[in-house]
Amino acid sequence: MDLSDKQLSDLTQAGLNLIQQALSIYDSDLRLAQCNRRFQEMFNLPEALVTPGARFADTVRHLAKSGEYGEIDDIEEFVAQREDQARAFEPHYMERPRAGGKWLSVEGAPLPQGGWVTVYTDITRTKQQEELLRTRSELLSEEVLRRSEELAATNRELAATISALEETQRQLRAIEARTRLTTEMMPAHIAHVDANGCYTYSNRRLSSVIPGRPSNILGLHISDALGPDAYDKVRPHLDAAYDGQQSVFEFTDTPSLRRIRVSFTPDQSERGVYILSMDITEETQARVALQQTRRREMAAQLTSGLAHDFSNLLTVILGMQSKLDRMDALPPDAAPLVAATIGAARRGGRLLSRIADMTGSRTYSPAAVDVASFVEELQTLAKPSLPDGVSLALDVQAGGAHSLDPGMLQDSLLNLVLNARDACGDSGTITLTVREETGTWLTFEVSDTGPGFTEQALRDGLAPFFTTKGGEGSGLGLAMVYDMTKLAGGEVRLANGQTGARVTIRLPLRPADLPSTMQPDLILLVEDNPDLRDSVREMLTGMGHQVVEAASVPEATALVAGLPDITAVLSDIQLEGVETGLDLSRMVAPLPTALMTSLPRTHDLAEMAAQRGPLLHKPFDAVQLAAALHTAKAHHD
Repeated sequence: MDLSDKQLSDLTQAGLNLIQQALSIYDSDLRLAQCNRRFQEMFNLPEALVTPGARFADTVRHLAKSGEYGEIDDIEEFVAQREDQARAFEPHYMERPRAGGKWLSVEGAPLPQGGWVTVYTDITRTKQQEELLRTRSELLSEEVLRRSEELAATNRELAATISALEETQRQLRAIEARTRLTTEMMPAHIAHVDANGCYTYSNRRLSSVIPGRPSNILGLHISDALGPDAYDKVRPHLDAAYDGQQSVFEFTDTPSLRRIRVSFTPDQSERGVYILSMDITEETQARVALQQTRRREMAAQLTSGLAHDFSNLLTVILGMQSKLDRMDALPPDAAPLVAATIGAARRGGRLLSRIADMTGSRTYSPAAVDVASFVEELQTLAKPSLPDGVSLALDVQAGGAHSLDPGMLQDSLLNLVLNARDACGDSGTITLTVREETGTWLTFEVSDTGPGFTEQALRDGLAPFFTTKGGEGSGLGLAMVYDMTKLAGGEVRLANGQTGARVTIRLPLRPADLPSTMQPDLILLVEDNPDLRDSVREMLTGMGHQVVEAASVPEATALVAGLPDITAVLSDIQLEGVETGLDLSRMVAPLPTALMTSLPRTHDLAEMAAQRGPLLHKPFDAVQLAAALHTAKAHHD
């Protein structure tokens, strides 16, 4: 059974009392922590001086006054000297005479937690035997006797030293075990290599930091443990560390696609290097997303005023050109010029809208998305825009649900598919491949059978306003894909395959759970467009819900007041009348409410709704609708 602290203390005290030697333990504050009965008996100490907490100075003073240390001129000065010695305690062994012809050996050792332990042994009998040997042996010379006595004393001192060394060794083993346990628990690889680049220490965490590497690497050369690609990347920094220069750097491990941060610290005691390496892939992804958000904020500040003024100028131009177009006195060749001017102005307006989309306050809004369903829906949306001779093939190698922003990803992939369509012309094949890479990335790759990227396009294709379509292109398509991907913490790569161009989007791999099937509820659907209301009602009833409908805020509030069984509200933002879905969400609180809209994400009402709770951007599917209702109810709970 388990012992209480008091029982354990009593057992320890009983064991110490059975020892024939006197023992005392004082802490770093020079107060008694523990002693045995023999300590009190040997020095005839009062009860107050053998009680835990007794002051070391009081004990020394008592012993000095009782004659334990012989004649002392100034007792207080003697006590002060002994306190100073105790504070600078060193391991020692000594033998000294006591009053009445007795002899005492004193063995002391410091404790790692502070303080010290002292063992006192009565060696009077041993001394008497030595004296008896001296007086009775006429055959032994004085020198032999003296040597024997010195040897006996040395042996006793050696035994005490061995005990101290054994205790020190035990403490070092305990410290090493704690240190190793600590390093094994750290989410980093900690190691040391010698002058030849071979590991002399490792906490067996290399395989968790860089997947695919061995764990037991003691004795291995660093190039064998890391592999040729990673070793080539770290070698210049390792050579610098051997030359005494500390370095901290990052590199991407090609096989695993993980981002690694490494610190090399020179070993000052011998030619070697201490190594600390960490997997910072997720940190890098978050950093990329934050940097892109800040860039968008700066771009928005720079372009908002310019876009506003330019928009006003375009409005003026369009108005004046419309007047010119209606004038009868214009020469015949002026009409094409007016039409061209109006077309250019309208194109400028569309360009402003796309710039606003790129620099607006759009945030990454991840949700659980079933990849297979998402790709099938994307194929359905893209096919009507493809010529009869161009096909869209799917190669989905990743399944299950992942945390993605479905709106952003859909916009990006549709953009790439349409670009690939333009590259293929009247005939060709576009392939969308989805796969997981090394447990780090969820990769979407769009390839085509067109002519591929030019060298300039490979270099500048992601830059804003770069286009190979002449006056027909805005040069913002790939730039928008880059922007959306960076907001997610991912990366975009352009390349040429064997038959055409290839654009790869890598997004952080975040497996997710789809919302569980909801219990049938009574949902209040508020939508002023009858066609849209019918479509959303079918989605809700397909999930097993019952639905009541309204077209305005007054109708909706009346239904809520009259039907206490309503469990959730799904409302459009813009409704009949002056009140909006935002007003309704406040009026029906605390009922769970999800909002939907076809407004741009940068619209004030859309931004306010997104801050308040789940917001569905039209069009949406049943999976997205179920997720929004699930989120609304979760927030309510």
